[in-house]
This record gives sequence, structure tokens and C-alpha cells, in this order.
Amino acid sequence: MAKPLVLVVDDEPDIRDLLSMTLERMDVGAETCGDLTAARDRLTKGGIDLCLTDMKLPDGDGLELVEWMQSETPGVPVAVITAHGNVETAVRGLKLGAFDFVSKPVQVTDLRKMVSTALRLTGKDESSEEEDGRLIGDSAAMSRVRELIHRVARSQAPVHIFGESGTGKELVARLIHDSGPRSEQPFVPVNCGAIPSELMESELFGHRRGSFTGAVEDKDGLIRSAEGGTLFLDEIGDLPLHMQVKLLRVIQERAVRPVGETQELPIDVRILSASHRDLSELVAQGKFREDLFYRINVIDLKVPPLRDRQDDILQLATHLLNRLGARMGIEPPEMSKDAQRKLLSTVFPATFGNWRTSWSVQPPSAIRVESTPTISRSGSIRLPRSGFRRSTPAVRPSSRNWRTSNATRSCKRWNRRVTTRRRPPSYWASASGRCATG
Repeated sequence: MAKPLVLVVDDEPDIRDLLSMTLERMDVGAETCGDLTAARDRLTKGGIDLCLTDMKLPDGDGLELVEWMQSETPGVPVAVITAHGNVETAVRGLKLGAFDFVSKPVQVTDLRKMVSTALRLTGKDESSEEEDGRLIGDSAAMSRVRELIHRVARSQAPVHIFGESGTGKELVARLIHDSGPRSEQPFVPVNCGAIPSELMESELFGHRRGSFTGAVEDKDGLIRSAEGGTLFLDEIGDLPLHMQVKLLRVIQERAVRPVGETQELPIDVRILSASHRDLSELVAQGKFREDLFYRINVIDLKVPPLRDRQDDILQLATHLLNRLGARMGIEPPEMSKDAQRKLLSTVFPATFGNWRTSWSVQPPSAIRVESTPTISRSGSIRLPRSGFRRSTPAVRPSSRNWRTSNATRSCKRWNRRVTTRRRPPSYWASASGRCATG
């Protein structure tokens, strides 16, 4: 099997020789070019699996080569070599389509990881059947989403996914992960709004044993658990400001420092984020850091709500009815022509981000369907009430809960009775005291 071939573009002979020797030790072939013109000529001939280019070249800019490759050799990933701390240039390269970037002086470990990840793109099928089965809809809006997923999956740039609740932001993040070179590595979703603020640093960054009360053993944290894969930060707009500063450093330095640790530990993680709120508005309100916003929003991807994809409604309805039938072990219910016409003429409000918010499927043990769905006056599809068999509660309320609820109802009846009469202030005080003490 032929070795993969990497093209190194740099105007310094020492750098070209150093990178070539490092790649040879990785069992990867290397060719070198000293300027932009020679690099374009070599790429046009084909056979290159990865391109590493410096930013400053004698006859142009490395970003010019990145932009040229997106149109002329789109199947070849390109990574840029930047000066240490030059984050703005790296972000510009990622926006233009660069796969990733490394900073000078180039660390051998970072170079190995980046090259290995980039070479996994070679031969990867861009049209995944698994994706087509999970992302429902053939409308123009969904076609744009699919196109963006294919494009950003080949990059390591941070992606921010924006959309209303229920539109499928996590599904899009999973498709980006599964379509990229990290698909065989972990995908770790984190809901930033579900972690208490006092535990967030330990949960994300990990901690060392004895660093605080209750830390009885070392913990890697969610970021390090995604090593080699993808970290998905859902509802990142709910992240407290003090954690935003620490996350920014993690993204910039590609390192994390657990609680109680004195040194930062390097990480290799791609970060995807999502929010149902407009982060630019949060930045204007001072609730989200502007520098973090520009680091996670290198590429933005908007997931359309249901009202913007009317052409997909019948396809979505059929998919959900098939899933309902499979869950209940019955033949999939069918929609009548009237139901289809009603669906197509329905204007879904802003609260209907997706079908997740408009359908409620009961478990098979609770209901039994014997006929087709119908449409209510409000325009929503309902399963027929006749033919349902509701299951009884598996657990009856305890006698203690029964006594408590009855005592509460008695107090409410007492309050309603006394409020209908005129009483002196002393009476109100004694009456409330009797209800409080039972």
C-alpha cells in the first residue's frame, strides 16, 4: 500500500527539512515547495493527501493558497502554520476552509495528531447513508443544512449551531461528528444549563484527589473524556461568565487544567456548540464574552424551524407515524387526505420548533390504536379516543401523601370560607396560624 503524501510549503529550508524528517518518521511521504507558485503547480498534478503551508511566502500569502485549494483541489485538506499567539490569522484560515492550524515552534506531538486526523479524511464517503436516514426532509432549507454539514465535517474549525428549541441541533452536531475524521472517537454532549454553577468547573475540567471536600479520587472531566473526538456544548449561552473565561483559554491553548492541578494538560478535542438564543444579542447585553463568541462562531450553522420547511411536513409526519407503529408493535397509522391537507395548510407558530414539541407519544402499555389518526379543531393530529386502553398507575400514593394532600385541601377550603366574611385583623392572624400548624 502506497504511503500517504504530504506537501510542505515554506520559504525556510530548515523548516521544510525538519517537517519532512518528522513526517518520514511517521511513515508518511513528504514533498516540499518554497513559494506559492510552485505549490499550485504541484497540487494541480494531483496525488497529494495533505498540504501544510506557512502563512508568509515570498510571492503571496498562505491564506491565498487555502482559498485557491477550496475551488481547485477541494478534496485535499490544508493546514496552516502560524506564529505563536497569532490567533486571528488562524481563525481567518479556518473561515476560508483550512482543515486545522499548528503554531510555531511546531510541536511534534501536535503535528502527529493533526496529520493523523487529516489523513483519516482520505477515502471517506461524503454521502453517508446513515445521515440520510436520520436527517428527514428534502426541502431547500434542509438541502442547505446537509451541504453545510458535509463542508464543516472535513474541517476542525469550531462550529456554532443556532436554532429554536426542538429543531434538532444535537442531531446536526452528531452528523458533523459522524461525517468527519473523528467519527470513531467519542462524541460527548454537555448541556451547559443543566450543570450547577458550583460544580461546573469540576465537571468540565476534572479535578485531583483532595483538591476540595468530597474529591476522593481523580476525575478527568467531560472535556478530557472527549479526547480525540468531539465535545458538544449545548445551550452554551447559559454558561456563567467566570466559566466563559476558562473555556476561552481551553480553546486557545488546547489545554485544560483540572481543579487542584498545577500544570495544564494538552487535549485534542473538536468543539461544537449550540444555543437557541442569539449569542450576538447576549454579547450586546454583556451576558456573553465577545472574544469567546468569535472563537466558537468560526462557522455558524442555522437549523431551520418547522414553519420554514413546509415541504417536509408530510415526510416528517409519515416518519413519525412509522416510528409510532414500530414502538407500539402495530401497523403504522395512515393519514387521510383531509389530514394531509390540514397539515399543509397549518401555519405553525414560533413555539413549534420541530415535531418534538407538537407530538406526544404515549407508551404502548398505556394505549391501543385501532383506527387512523384524526384532526382536532385546533389543527393538531390526534389518535382516536375510541380504542384507547389506559393503564392504571403502577404505584399508588402512600397513606402519608394522602393525609398530607387532604390536610392541604382542608386549609384551602378554610381560607376560601374566611375570605368571604369581614373579620378583624386579629382574626386573620389566628386563622393563618391555625392553617400553618394544622
